[in-house]
Amino acid sequence: MDLLSTLVDKGLRRELPTREEALAVLATSDEELLDVVAAAGRVRRQWFGRRVKLNYLVNLKSGLCPEDCSYCSQRLGSEAGILKYSWLKPDEASRAAAAGVAGGAKRVCLVASGRGPTDRDVERVSRTIEAIKDENEGVEVCACLGLLSDGQAEKLRSAGADAYNHNLNTSEATYGDITTTHTYSDRVETVRHAQGAGLSACSGLIAGMGESDEDLIDVVFALRRLDPDSVPVNFLIPFEGTPLAKEWNLTPQRCLRILAMVRFVCPDVEVRLAGGREVHLRSMQPLALHLVNSIFLGDYLTSEGQAGQADLDMIADAGFEVEGADTTTLPGHRATAGAGCGGHADDGCGGGAAGGGCAPCGGPAATGEAPSDAPAEAADAGSGSAAAAHVVARGDQGARTDLVAVRRRGAGTDLAPNA
Repeated sequence: MDLLSTLVDKGLRRELPTREEALAVLATSDEELLDVVAAAGRVRRQWFGRRVKLNYLVNLKSGLCPEDCSYCSQRLGSEAGILKYSWLKPDEASRAAAAGVAGGAKRVCLVASGRGPTDRDVERVSRTIEAIKDENEGVEVCACLGLLSDGQAEKLRSAGADAYNHNLNTSEATYGDITTTHTYSDRVETVRHAQGAGLSACSGLIAGMGESDEDLIDVVFALRRLDPDSVPVNFLIPFEGTPLAKEWNLTPQRCLRILAMVRFVCPDVEVRLAGGREVHLRSMQPLALHLVNSIFLGDYLTSEGQAGQADLDMIADAGFEVEGADTTTLPGHRATAGAGCGGHADDGCGGGAAGGGCAPCGGPAATGEAPSDAPAEAADAGSGSAAAAHVVARGDQGARTDLVAVRRRGAGTDLAPNA
């Protein structure tokens, strides 16, 4: 179809589609879906070949967040039955990170929410970054700690952080409907703080919160202007006990169209398939690898993910390969432009052609010393998916068979991680 040919040509030239073209991708029919995936796949292969970058989440502290983000299982007033523990010590976080690295993860994402870190928190996370770097040669570390104050991004960078994640999540017009304790502009400012400190910016979105197609286009176009190096795409996990618990409105086909649209708008950035992929894409996850070039390995912050070995098997079976530590993720024109420093083209991610970034990366948000209550909770829950607590999802169509498994293993517990 003419639309897809136009979008492929623009993607190969790093040229921004029009809003109408991006909206048209979301409006394509299920009969056209494979054509849409194939077209966006051409753009993905142009800039990233068949490589898949693996990322691993470490939740440095869990629960008790004072922010009211409606999607979050750890929000103020959440009744979700999640783990709650205070800051992991640096050696505990390093051991948790090592499990992901052993599974093939190239980047470790250290997450803690709340409104933002204190200077003492930044010092604590800095020691954790140093411990991880000392034990895992060549690993990338991304921090996700909420809103940053002046000088904090620079301190993280000095400690060895490579990147900072702070998602925009949804459009500016609807942001106040999702969160009231901070603003959309607060998030934008934090991403710019990170870029100004020389950190690679990671900022993305959450789809499935009841937003319109226009909202999705607004946030993705805003991300292009903000110009992060990586764009995680989360699909809402509707945790029971949160205001969005009944928002079960995504299909696998809808998710694939969203991912294709993001790839066309940001053709040469690291598009990361993040939280909710197992729940919403289900058996169609392998098709998403033709659109994204990055995924999370194993579990998320407060929910269980697909087994790490299953992720590796899926990548191999689909004809892709895990990106090695010695490979530069970004295309040369972005890597040499000062990744994360805001030094890319004027029109944002993928810009520069002729004419033409707390929900933390990969899951519902988290929020000081070593966890004291977590081992007991974990012991009560047992091990593995079969013994995990489950949340039954219900929508307008009645009961669903999908179950969201709450994480009871890995960091902050006595149970082995899923990596």
